[in-house]
This record gives sequence, C-alpha cells and structure tokens, in this order.
Amino acid sequence: MSDTRWEIGIAVTLVALSTVLYYIHFLIFHDLHHISIYLLGDIAFTPIEVLLVTLILHRLLEHRDKKQNLEKLNMVIGSFFSSIGEELLTYFSDNDPNLEKIRKNLIVTNNWDDKEFKNAHKILKNHKYGVKITPDNIKELKEFLNSESQFILRLMENPALLEHEKFTSLLRAISHLSEELMKRKDIDNLPESDIEHISGDIVRAYEKLVSEWLDYMRYLKNNYPYLFSLAMRSNPFDLTSEIIVK
Repeated sequence: MSDTRWEIGIAVTLVALSTVLYYIHFLIFHDLHHISIYLLGDIAFTPIEVLLVTLILHRLLEHRDKKQNLEKLNMVIGSFFSSIGEELLTYFSDNDPNLEKIRKNLIVTNNWDDKEFKNAHKILKNHKYGVKITPDNIKELKEFLNSESQFILRLMENPALLEHEKFTSLLRAISHLSEELMKRKDIDNLPESDIEHISGDIVRAYEKLVSEWLDYMRYLKNNYPYLFSLAMRSNPFDLTSEIIVK
C-alpha cells in the first residue's frame, strides 16, 4: 500500500510541475496557441515514447540481464563439473557396459560445431544407459557423495539455478541417489532387488549428467576456448586424453 501511495504522489507531483511550467510559459509569452500546439504534439508522441521505453528498451535490458545470468549460471555449472561432475562421469562411464556404443560420439574436439553437438544429443536419446554395480563400487560412490554432500546442498540453494530446470533436475537426481545410499548401512548384504533399485537411481543421474556435460562443453567451445581446451584434455570418455600439453 505504501508503494502505491508513493507512486501516486510522484505522478501527482510531476503533473503539477508540468502544469506550473506551462503556466509560467503563458505568463512570459502570452501565447496560448503556441502552448496548445506543443502540448498536442507531446501528447501525440506519447504512444511512440511508450513503445520505445516499454518494449525496445525493456527488451534490451532484459536481454542483457539474461546474458549476465547465463554467465553466472555457467560459472556455477563449471564449478560443479570441476568438483564432482567429472568424477561422477568417470565412475559411471567406467561401469557402463554399453559405453563403447556411444564413446566416439562423446569425444568432443575443436572441430565440433553446433550441428555435431545436436547430433550427439540425438544419438544419446536412443542410448540404453546402464551401470554394473557391486557392493565395493557402491561403497566407493557412497563415500564420494557423502564427502560432497554439503557442496551439492549449496548448489541446490543457489538462486541462479532456479531458471535452469535441466541442471536443477540433475542435482535433484544426484541428491536423491546420495540420500538412498546414506540410508543403507550394510552395503555388503543388499538383496538383488535393492541393488537393482539403486542401479535405477544411478542410471537416472548418469543420463542427466551426460546430457548436461555435453551442453556445458558446447558452451565452453563457443565462449571460452581456453576452458574448452582443459575440458577436452580431461574428457572422461576419451581414453587417449591427457592433461599434459604435448
């Protein structure tokens, strides 16, 4: 209510100021005809002014804000892949019995363009993801996710991610997987039915992670060549990749 009163007060003040200035103009020049011409001209221009300010200028500012938010968002996504994303990709892909069917489609190079990335996404949609798990590698995954639980929680609380449903869905899948593993105290004696359930949670996270990683690689390729170079040299799907530049 107080905001509305403030806006009304500003409006009344501006109209009153305009009236006073027009009156002063009349007192000085005594030319009502001239004032009427300019007043009508100003009123006639108002719709165009509204168009320029509310549509064109507003859209320019909105575009700038979106670009800035995208930069902040991709900084957060980059932090995710540096901290846990690449590690999870390595774990999942190392235990994927069907990886060889798609490995060549994930060897991103400098020669890739947007068409190559789109084609990779198309192929991945038809890929049957799978992860062979044992009590030992479940323990390894549980320990890793437990060590990174606070980092994942902080990411989920980041307001910059609210507009990125795809990445938020990935974090939710990883968080759910982590919670499932944390609640199991005796990993060595899990029945086959429960291992299958955990496998389903892993596959869900794995599928979303690969898709998001591919999007992030395209972003780096198009915007930050030096970061893209590092990402290529640490590609978890490329068996020949090396961090050392030769």
